[in-house]
Amino acid sequence: MAFKHLTQAEVARRWCLSPRTLERWRWLGQGPRFLKIGGRVAYRLEDIEAFEAAQIRTISSGTGEYHPAA
Repeated sequence: MAFKHLTQAEVARRWCLSPRTLERWRWLGQGPRFLKIGGRVAYRLEDIEAFEAAQIRTISSGTGEYHPAA
């Protein structure tokens, strides 16, 4: 099984973010899972896609769950 790994710069480009945002997320324990190998940071494509899927929302606030009025 082949794994695809992305660099911090590639993930930042994918999401139109600053690489520093990804650094801050790592420091805060937020964002996608990552690997640290020999001082280098890498992201597995499957972890990036899982993080993206977890961000899907149906409304802009709260958990994204729909709760009809009683």
